[in-house]
Amino acid sequence: MLDRDGFRPNVGIILLNQKNQVFWGKRIRTHSWQFPQGGIDRGETPEQAMFRELHEEVGLHPEHVAIVARTRDWLRYEVPDRYIRRDARGHYKGQKQIWYLLQLTGHDWDLNLRATDHPEFDAWRWNDYWVPLEAVVEFKRGVYEMALTELARFLPRNEIRNRYLRHGNRSRDMEPTAWAPTPAPTANQSPAPAVEEKSGGNYSEPL
Repeated sequence: MLDRDGFRPNVGIILLNQKNQVFWGKRIRTHSWQFPQGGIDRGETPEQAMFRELHEEVGLHPEHVAIVARTRDWLRYEVPDRYIRRDARGHYKGQKQIWYLLQLTGHDWDLNLRATDHPEFDAWRWNDYWVPLEAVVEFKRGVYEMALTELARFLPRNEIRNRYLRHGNRSRDMEPTAWAPTPAPTANQSPAPAVEEKSGGNYSEPL
């Protein structure tokens, strides 16, 4: 389902834990990390599509989250031809997205990357809100920056964080980026699901 300009309606999801860290998923068989996202089916509202994608990609149900905010308008990105299936070239241009900021009200162990037979991610971790854009496929970086910036004012005010969107900006107390190993859980912290990080494969944009 494309609009007249060749953009497919889509939703993006920024999922927060109680520390204002965000769910950060590694696309299956690639080196790219991203937020959950997916297309809006015909007849769906953006919110209905968001809850469907939330379950399909990370295994959560509406009772596991609270909606904090959403972007006001569509945010668009164009997909380079080399990432588009041949049969879609010429009429598919990219995605237009409504982004949702969600608060996890359940537990880490409620997340499940194998909720469907077609998983989107093969690893995940909690990351600082201002995610490292160099870990995101290049053509999505602008939309990520716009979504994070617009939704930042709705973050629960339980801590203050600096912005680390730009390449190479780090501080001593900044937590590891998505490329670093996930620290071992403390006695009061539930471990992330044991999933293997796989390498290889080529990025392809889901239509």
